[in-house]
Amino acid sequence: MPIIQSLDRALNILNLFDEHTTELKITEISARIGLHKSTVHSLLKTLQMHGYVDQDAESGKYRLGLTLLEKGQLLLQGMDIRAQARKHLMALSAQTGQTTHLVILDGTDGVYIDKVEGMKAAIRYSRIGRRVPLHSSASGKILAAFRRPEEAELLLQGYQYVQQTPHTLPDKHSFVRELAKVREQGYAVDDQENEPGVRCAAAPIFNHAGEVVAAMSVSTMLSGVDDEQFQQHIALLIGETAHISQLLGYRGLQG
Repeated sequence: MPIIQSLDRALNILNLFDEHTTELKITEISARIGLHKSTVHSLLKTLQMHGYVDQDAESGKYRLGLTLLEKGQLLLQGMDIRAQARKHLMALSAQTGQTTHLVILDGTDGVYIDKVEGMKAAIRYSRIGRRVPLHSSASGKILAAFRRPEEAELLLQGYQYVQQTPHTLPDKHSFVRELAKVREQGYAVDDQENEPGVRCAAAPIFNHAGEVVAAMSVSTMLSGVDDEQFQQHIALLIGETAHISQLLGYRGLQG
């Protein structure tokens, strides 16, 4: 399928920005995407004209523009699952004091689409829009485990098992074995597999057709939540996700 080169280049520029890289000079952008400064300048001016990037008047550095925020809000507003899950995210956070997340599958990543910061939470790394790997996160495990076998197999073709921490599952064999465990117990845990010192649990949210449409998670610090408390959090989590699934018309596994 043919691509439009200028559009591809402009999107590559936007993809350079993330939570670690919020501002870039034109020379940095040019070096990172391998294009001449004059070409990059033209692309940036076009993006700026439409509000997709902005330029600091003093430093001359570029950053993402408000148009992206506006479009992102429209996307989130159109997600019925987010509206249905919101009060349950808040309830779980209130009951546990921990940070809760709503995560959906996008490609081979999980993506946070909502978040409630817990009163007792010491975790600040997450944000709406952040991507998380399937093999090292509790939510990712849920989104992979409860897919149809043929979908799961396709999802894992060519998947890269990046070692986030020394505890991360190293390969497909260990991941597939973990997914079987997740399906059997009905929830997933990542124990310092994605972030050192962080233990998370996640449970599935199903729609009327019995398809997993999202995962809800609760994130804890090992130093602040012991094993007994963590199991209590999991029980509360499962209760909240069951309520959301019912709201979406889920009546138990079908077929």
